[in-house]
Amino acid sequence: MDTKYKGHGFIKLWIATTMFMLCCFATGALAQDTVIADTATVTETITELSALPTESTAEAPDTIGELALGLNTVWMLLAAMLVFFMQPGFALVEAGFTRVKNTANILMKNFVDFMFGSLLYWFIGFGLMFGAGGFIGMPHFFDLSFMDNGLPKEGFLVFQTVFCATAATIVSGAMAERTKFSMYLVYTIFISVLIYPISGHWTWGGGWLMNGEAGSFMMNLFGTTFHDFAGSTVVHSVGGWLALVGAAILGPRIGKYGKDGKSRAIPGHNLTVAALGVFILWFGWFGFNPGSQLAASTEADANAISHVFLTTNLAACAGGFFALVISWMKYGKPSLSLTLNGVLAGLVGITAGCDAVSPAGAVLIGAICGVVMIFSVDFIDKVLKIDDPVGASSVHGVCGFLGTILTGLFSTSEGLFYGYGFGFLGAQIFGALVVGAWAAGMGFIIFKALDKIHGLRVPARVEEEGLDIYEHGESAYN
Repeated sequence: MDTKYKGHGFIKLWIATTMFMLCCFATGALAQDTVIADTATVTETITELSALPTESTAEAPDTIGELALGLNTVWMLLAAMLVFFMQPGFALVEAGFTRVKNTANILMKNFVDFMFGSLLYWFIGFGLMFGAGGFIGMPHFFDLSFMDNGLPKEGFLVFQTVFCATAATIVSGAMAERTKFSMYLVYTIFISVLIYPISGHWTWGGGWLMNGEAGSFMMNLFGTTFHDFAGSTVVHSVGGWLALVGAAILGPRIGKYGKDGKSRAIPGHNLTVAALGVFILWFGWFGFNPGSQLAASTEADANAISHVFLTTNLAACAGGFFALVISWMKYGKPSLSLTLNGVLAGLVGITAGCDAVSPAGAVLIGAICGVVMIFSVDFIDKVLKIDDPVGASSVHGVCGFLGTILTGLFSTSEGLFYGYGFGFLGAQIFGALVVGAWAAGMGFIIFKALDKIHGLRVPARVEEEGLDIYEHGESAYN
């Protein structure tokens, strides 16, 4: 039995081995055919893909371009939101530095200058600023089709509108507590549709101060063009000089100067509100300056935005710190109100050259502006006898002018202190003087005419009892 069983088992083993070998052979053959088939399929696929590179490469740049445009647009509109948020900052600073009886009037003016400014700038100001022309742009009433700078027209209009509103609201603070609300509406119209757009065209809209073509006026005279990256002159200095002239024509508040001619302090009603306003403005400035890059899609844009963020913040800190120190030395106490204005002075001063100066240069510009602001406030108040309740003339006018000129010294690419000669410094001085003269001259004509025709100032009884009730029929605090 065992021998027979072993014989059958041996035969079954051979049969199984033979079948296994046949299966392996068949599987190998099948695998070879599959590989050949797969190879053929892959070859066909590669051939098909190699036939498509033209279409793929044609689509890829469009996709990348769309992404870049989307990113640039989002960055520009985000910056516009931050600049718009500066409106409540200005409102709180102005309200905090003035008396309680005029708070509703001040808040109303800060709403109105943005509402009026937006409508008027869209209607005519935008065309005057960015239309074709050397001295003044071609007006394009309500029409944006003329604009083509690689960004959505509507978004660019909104971004420029918030800058226009900033220039208009600066004037409000210096003329606070004694100006007729109706007259405020009228001069806001002139600022939004005439004064700001025309000087803005010279500097940002393709006008003669930024014309770098061979044989142009600026190139022949200075060998370079005027530089104001985010608006020390274009926005702040324009508003500051208008504020100074308006406050001078309007006259001081009742009780500001005694019979002996000496200035008397009229404290604001709420420094907490004013401090909050400065914090909001500081925050909004991170849209004001870095947002002026108008692009965020490339490595160069990212580096530029980051640099502007840093220089803006350093200048603000230096301005506030040195204003604190000087006020402490000058008056024996570290003044909160002057420190707040010192922060704003540093921000205004760095705005022209925030893209062009080093971090150390930004600290120096902020420090210089913070110190000069204190002496400017004193000079305007005690020597010129011009009553500016919030110091707008000094912070925006003087420091905007000064920051523009200091850019000519501290610019790492063209500045005098970096060995580039006097050409760029001359262009900065000339541009700041021309724009300042334009703003001050037009302001004098407009304010003087309004004062003669209708009167800028409210009656004495209204001023003494407060503009809130007489001008608006309601009070901010009840």
